[in-house]
Amino acid sequence: MALAAALLTAFAVSAARFTAHAPRQVEVGSVFNVVFALENGSGSGVQVPSVSGLRLLYGPAVSRGYSSVTVNGRTTSSTSEEYTMTYTAKSPGTYRIGSASITVDGRRMTTSPITIQVVGKGQAASPARQQAAPSGAMAGMPALSNPMTQSAGREVKGSDLFVRISMSKEHVYEQEAVVCTIKLYTKYQVSEFLCTKQPSFNGFLIEELPLSPSLNKVERVNGQNYMVAELKKCILYPQQSGRLTITSGNYDVKVVQYDNFHTQFGSISQPVEKKLQVMSNQASVNISPLPSPKPANFSGAVGVFTVTSSVTPQALKTYAPATYSLVVSGTGNLKYIKSPEVKFPSQFDTYDPQSKISVQPNGGNVSGTVRFDYMFIPQFVGSFKVPGFDFTYFNTQSQSYVTVHVPGHNLSVAKGAGKPSSHYKLQNSDIHGIFPAGDLGLSHSQSHYVAGVGYWLLYVLPLLAFAALLVMYRKMLRDHSNATLMRTRRASKVAQRRLKAARRFMQQADSSAFYAEVLNATWGYLSDKLSIPGSELNKDNVQAELEAYGVPADITARTLALLDKCEFAQYAPELAGGDMQPLLDEAAAVMDALESVKRKKTQQS
Repeated sequence: MALAAALLTAFAVSAARFTAHAPRQVEVGSVFNVVFALENGSGSGVQVPSVSGLRLLYGPAVSRGYSSVTVNGRTTSSTSEEYTMTYTAKSPGTYRIGSASITVDGRRMTTSPITIQVVGKGQAASPARQQAAPSGAMAGMPALSNPMTQSAGREVKGSDLFVRISMSKEHVYEQEAVVCTIKLYTKYQVSEFLCTKQPSFNGFLIEELPLSPSLNKVERVNGQNYMVAELKKCILYPQQSGRLTITSGNYDVKVVQYDNFHTQFGSISQPVEKKLQVMSNQASVNISPLPSPKPANFSGAVGVFTVTSSVTPQALKTYAPATYSLVVSGTGNLKYIKSPEVKFPSQFDTYDPQSKISVQPNGGNVSGTVRFDYMFIPQFVGSFKVPGFDFTYFNTQSQSYVTVHVPGHNLSVAKGAGKPSSHYKLQNSDIHGIFPAGDLGLSHSQSHYVAGVGYWLLYVLPLLAFAALLVMYRKMLRDHSNATLMRTRRASKVAQRRLKAARRFMQQADSSAFYAEVLNATWGYLSDKLSIPGSELNKDNVQAELEAYGVPADITARTLALLDKCEFAQYAPELAGGDMQPLLDEAAAVMDALESVKRKKTQQS
């Protein structure tokens, strides 16, 4: 038994850890903590070194903790003790805090020495990181900044803890990207944080950036230091002009205060939780409308951009796929730029363009690229030209529309392996090939055929077929020349392709990409179907256009509700529910309902 006890004692000592934590860099006059932490042990006789040049304001504040977890009938427990010393720095320099010591089960344990650099005001290279993070929802946060602030029973003032919504710009144009950040500022440890009411973003398309909130930064506000956590960071695209306001959010917060009392063993600090209800500020942005009249070839792009194009591979061959790539780079609403129309030679098979977007916040702006890939397949040998075109966007720096000419490409196509597509076999075949070659029965009596109906049908039918094909060909040319009509007709096809992409994201459990793709599919479908440029697209004019077209009120309401659901889910996927299938089904159902209305209108006319 004595041996077993000795082994248990040895194990307890070996499991115990005694460590020191302090910020690497602080400013002169700031208040900071040095924490000596004992894990999995009960200590006594702690000795903390004195530091010349640092003024001790408070300490040691002693806090003790115990946790127990039972999994599958097996219970594991852990203990902790923290000895917190609060200092202020008198003058710049490098200060060494020597080893602290404590006795655990008869064994003396020591911490490793640590070094703190004190710099002048405003010279800190990075925010000073504190210690003593609680085990709650904001684990990893720094410790207390002022011991007097933490006293139990002290009223928590609005200057001690608040949530702030800030915008990267105060004035933007329609469709111009603006970054919104929501931050928590606190002088207290936070053990629990819950958003009870999300801020609303009416009038904006929103793209939320991934974050893991943690109080791991320090910012100075009005001459005071605060621990800071980024709660939300979003890219907003205003869809209408005027003054748009992001409403306040409501939050339930639990902060940690300390009740200090004295015993024969020294000063003991007991943590006490206090629940608060916090409301954030509102944030507004002034939105200017894009100047009128808009150029006829306006792309909907708002920002500052460059445009390049290329064709790969350089050595083209018949029946082999190739790609025309258009890359728009710069700062602005890259995500909502629609693919330009590229006119390919009629001898090429062409396909709908595919887009790839890469954007990220850059200061108060959003920078990146959007790449449009147009696949085509040459059907004939020879020299061809993909003509150049103009790309027009609104430049936010010059506050004017700017046209960039995208040069054309001269292409040389060599003979390749394979066979022409069936589309071009029919398109380029002689019309007589529609009818079987050989004897048409003309060896019969001439009088029979002159007098009979069948004789005339043999002459009339080919002429009718030719006339029908001619009409269809001319109609096809008109349709291709009418970009608006082509957009309208391909709206459903493009939307279905985007919904298929959303389904893939759903299967991959990528909720952020899923909701973004459903939203893009819905907005894109409405833009193409209603012939409303993306720069002018909003819920108000969508509703007006649907009502003007005679869409039933219930279908219009479902369409607007779908947009609301998509925007909300994209902003707060954790509140939208884990089941993405109903939203995908609803998007498809709304588009089917709108297509049904169009078909009925066509039949009636």
